[in-house]
Amino acid sequence: MLVGFGVIWMALISLDIWTDHGSYEVVPDMKGLSYDQAVKALESVGLKPELSDSIYDMTTAPGTVLEQSPRARTKVKPHRTVYLTVTAFSPKMISLPAVTDMSLRQARSTLEGAGIRNIREVLVPSEYKDLVLGVKFNGVSVQPGARVPTSATITIEVGEGLSLDVDSVDTLEAIESDREASVLNLE
Repeated sequence: MLVGFGVIWMALISLDIWTDHGSYEVVPDMKGLSYDQAVKALESVGLKPELSDSIYDMTTAPGTVLEQSPRARTKVKPHRTVYLTVTAFSPKMISLPAVTDMSLRQARSTLEGAGIRNIREVLVPSEYKDLVLGVKFNGVSVQPGARVPTSATITIEVGEGLSLDVDSVDTLEAIESDREASVLNLE
């Protein structure tokens, strides 16, 4: 029986040593640091950094730590991995949706729905007002499906419609006047 207790006691001691029982590190707060700074800081306290994800955020510098797991000030075993989520180094890319032959309002809505926020409009001669006739990125015409960053400025060419000159207005007034006269004669 004494031998049994001795074996159990030795097993528990061995388990404590093997699991490094009672030894821990406090996870530092990495949010706001660059990825390189976070790696150095974590390694200096005996923790292993690992890049787990990246998120595109136009308001934060690329490579900035946004999230971490485990959270800051958590007690963990030495050599534990700390997973970092950083701001993406390049913007999110999308396939440009088809917006030609749409109304200006519908085209804007489609582009914004795809994630594009910088939209310029340029009026071009056309008989149809507010009809999108073309799409350009960096001054070059692009087709639907072209890959562009969501931070891109997209220029849409919008028809300005036919302008009515003075002669056309006079002609329209004369037609309207004749129509009124014919309605009066019918009664």
